[in-house]
Amino acid sequence: MPILRPRFQRSTTPSPHSRTRRLARTAKEHPMALDPRHTIPPMTDPEMTIAGRPVLGEGSEIDVFSPVDGSLLARVPSATEAQVDEAVTVAAAAFPGWAATSREERSRLIHRLCDLMQQNFDALLSTIINEVGTPITLTESLQIQYPIDQMRWYADYILDDDTVDLGKADYGAPRHSKIYKRPVGVVAAISAYNYPLHLGLWKVGAALAAGCTVVLMPSPRTPLAVLQVGRLAREAGLPDGVFNVLVGGPDVGRVLTQHKRVDKISFTGSDTVGASIIAQSAPGIKRVTLELGGKSAAIILPGADLDVAADQVHRRYTRNAGQGCASPTRILVHESVKDEFIEATRRVYAELKVGDPWDRTTDIGPVIRPEHRARIEGMVADAVARGARVVAGGGRPDFEQGWWVNPHVLADLDNSDPIAQNEVFGPVAVLITYSDLDDAVAIANDTRFGLNGYVYGDPELAAQVAPRVRAGTIAINAASGLRPDAPFGGFGHSGIGREGGVWGISVFQEIQHIQYPIRKGE
Repeated sequence: MPILRPRFQRSTTPSPHSRTRRLARTAKEHPMALDPRHTIPPMTDPEMTIAGRPVLGEGSEIDVFSPVDGSLLARVPSATEAQVDEAVTVAAAAFPGWAATSREERSRLIHRLCDLMQQNFDALLSTIINEVGTPITLTESLQIQYPIDQMRWYADYILDDDTVDLGKADYGAPRHSKIYKRPVGVVAAISAYNYPLHLGLWKVGAALAAGCTVVLMPSPRTPLAVLQVGRLAREAGLPDGVFNVLVGGPDVGRVLTQHKRVDKISFTGSDTVGASIIAQSAPGIKRVTLELGGKSAAIILPGADLDVAADQVHRRYTRNAGQGCASPTRILVHESVKDEFIEATRRVYAELKVGDPWDRTTDIGPVIRPEHRARIEGMVADAVARGARVVAGGGRPDFEQGWWVNPHVLADLDNSDPIAQNEVFGPVAVLITYSDLDDAVAIANDTRFGLNGYVYGDPELAAQVAPRVRAGTIAINAASGLRPDAPFGGFGHSGIGREGGVWGISVFQEIQHIQYPIRKGE
């Protein structure tokens, strides 16, 4: 079985500033290529934001670790039930004023927050790399720059009046109707650990633009960068109570989502927790948007360039150590080219690099916690015990510290296998063969999820296949990419509603129809 060999191991000399610097190559022919910003310390201020003030949590402490070497980054006190109540109460009090604030002023303040994030880019970069372990090139683009760009898009979009004038109607009593979009109210936004700013600010930017007030709660595994954005929001001059940031575990999350003054819940996480969110929201008939992950299929069409497809697919699902909801972790190839695709896969795997997130040539960083690595390895071991075969990658890199796992490709299983049906949330893909295109589409759609899909091959044929795949976003001959004006979300257990674009704002709005009387002679 081919093993992806690590290109470096741990140094015995720690750094006082950047824990990720403790990695050093063993081979002299592969010198380190650390970004010069690796000496910038992460921001570890544990203060939350409530009513425009810095506030320390009064609950139990949450330990925040670096997955790169397992070191303790910070101890963050969590919010108490009383502090959750205070945050929601001040958000509710601030809502009427923020909803009445002009579009121009809301836009200006959102842009001001984005300006401050841009000015603090390097410090946010260090914080994300240290608490998530995402390689620097992906951190720069998807972890930080994209959420800034998305928020700016929302800030620009709301400048245009979105009132719909239906005109005069003679049906029944004569009247003139206009349709308005009103902010839904207080939003409880809960984001996942893998993209703390991206997932959190997707919600915050749209909600603030729509005129809602927000209580944001990041994952307790990766709260540090989000806490700093709360500080920047205070500096930006957002009115007190408009944007609040809390930290806590599931118990704090339940108090937040069940609070009687929360009007809307926006959550990113697993479908299991999403189902609980729906149950918690039911008594209050709260509006809910859920982004719950996926088990996306990549269909490699007959005649496709296998090297191109293999390169794009494998690099896509292994980024961020596989901790991404839209990853193409089910790879569907025609049965006649299975062996050829495996060889193409091994060529790609020979180039993939597991390593220091500060090294600009690194492709794959660590996974978030040791228990998560154990889950990934357990799912792989169970699949192998059922007859699956690891045809590329496998094992762990030889690092002394941190929570690392090499990428894996499994073959000789079918789509009903548990590892083909459930999110691994690690750099693991399954290779499944199909007999014809109808079979490929049937396999792609045989999942409870429906977030993303990928089709590689002849563009005209791919354009015919893509609409048949039941997923929210389909990428043809590309590893897919986000754009601020496009919706993101999925079918089935992948969630409810969309984020991004006009769709991302609309989930934070209520529709109001006002009928105006028509005077005689009009």
